[in-house]
Amino acid sequence: MTTVEDVPAEANDARGRVAELHAIREQARRGPSERATAAQHAKGKLTARERIELLLDEGSFREVEPLRRHRATGFGLEAKKPYTDGVITGWGLVHGRTVFVYAHDFRIFGGALGEAHATKIHKIMDMAIAAGAPLVSLNDGAGARIQEGVSALAGYGGIFQRNTKASGVIPQISVMLGPCAGGAAYSPALTDFVFMVRETSQMFITGPDVVRAVTGEEITQNGLGGADVHAETSGVCHFAYDDEQTCLEEVRFLLSMLPQNNREQPPSVACEDPADRSGDALLDLVPADGNRPYDMRAVIEELVDDGELLEIHERWATNIIVTLARLNGEVVGIIANQPQSLAGVLDIEASEKAARFVQMCDAFNIPIVTLLDVPGFLPGVDQEHGGIIRHGAKLLYAYCNATVPRISVVLRKAYGGAYIVMDSQSIGADLTYAWPTNEIAVMGAEGAANVIFRKQIAEADDPEAMRARMVKEYKSELMHPYYAAERGLVDDVIDPAETREVLIRSLEMLRNKHADLPARKHGNPPQ
Repeated sequence: MTTVEDVPAEANDARGRVAELHAIREQARRGPSERATAAQHAKGKLTARERIELLLDEGSFREVEPLRRHRATGFGLEAKKPYTDGVITGWGLVHGRTVFVYAHDFRIFGGALGEAHATKIHKIMDMAIAAGAPLVSLNDGAGARIQEGVSALAGYGGIFQRNTKASGVIPQISVMLGPCAGGAAYSPALTDFVFMVRETSQMFITGPDVVRAVTGEEITQNGLGGADVHAETSGVCHFAYDDEQTCLEEVRFLLSMLPQNNREQPPSVACEDPADRSGDALLDLVPADGNRPYDMRAVIEELVDDGELLEIHERWATNIIVTLARLNGEVVGIIANQPQSLAGVLDIEASEKAARFVQMCDAFNIPIVTLLDVPGFLPGVDQEHGGIIRHGAKLLYAYCNATVPRISVVLRKAYGGAYIVMDSQSIGADLTYAWPTNEIAVMGAEGAANVIFRKQIAEADDPEAMRARMVKEYKSELMHPYYAAERGLVDDVIDPAETREVLIRSLEMLRNKHADLPARKHGNPPQ
């Protein structure tokens, strides 16, 4: 390792010092050794600097504290003091806008966090908050540096505190590119979005060895906390990809949809997709029969600019869709029931998924469009005992608390409490529209007739014929498409083909919406 003492006396002038600086910088840039780099590549993983190069615009990265080294002693640490201390920090550009980044270097101490390592991360987080720019963490570390003891643990505490301080102020994105175990997993959980790569990234509080020792269960690292597990089962991961290159490209795409901070609007882009483009295909995509399923994703693609969207939590709680897209070049968040999965009902996981998305959109000034085709909440002992009341209230609270422009469109069914919760006019939607295929009611006609006309049906000579007649009567009286419009509960019944234009013009009107919440320290949302 080059030091001041290694520089020959005759070279101890300005030029010699500059040469020494370049040598030290080059050593810090290369990392510990070619062997360590080869070992990283052999695992199918890129180095920290290679990842940063993929994330940021070419040549834009400015590193902070590349020459930082730890000061710990004992357990052989004093003999091993690599530059960067296992984490690379700095800022650069993504699509020309400033983004802060830190990346664990697994080649140095396995990316484990020590005091100096943590201090670098604290500094770059503070800089991101002060500058009002997104923060991306590229995670590939073995947790706390055991040799540094409690100092390492305190370092994590500083990260968690800053994650919380930055929440709703700047976008925070965690990209899992290796192991993340124990307390380290809580930092990604505090951020807005989590990306993972299959086979190479894992997240868990206690690893397979501990699980085996405590419970006797045998499981692999990927089976316990791999990308697919967190994308499909736990909901911890928002996006999962097969390789790092694709993953980091999608991080760039997500950043292109987000504002720099909570004081700015999301970035607009030029749009060549006509605002008044007719959506005639919607008439065929959505069956009038409320019992027939269809793919709501196809409906969204027909509505948004160029059919392009970025779906979040695509494989978790699939009975509801949450996605970012653009309408006439402006970013919107879309929440929609998915009739292809559990008939589009709301359950515990769907409520949590949608509630979190509403909060994110509201925090970062992204208007919300809600597409309803919901038969109600999922019934069942498991749902009730699991707290569907509490979890469903999260979605209700999130919508009621949101001050961004909010527009809802009822495509077909909108029954019971689920209709109210899915941004109805009564909880503060700015504009509510319905298609002529809508059915807004307390419950389906069959169930309602069985309750209201129970006695008449039971006493009839032909109960089934009486039931059919009562269902028809209930539909004609209370479930016809214009019932809600006649009572001012929806603002208009629209031609499905005009939905795109109606949404765009409505959002243009609402662009400068301003709404104040009551003065308070913070709310106490249901947990």
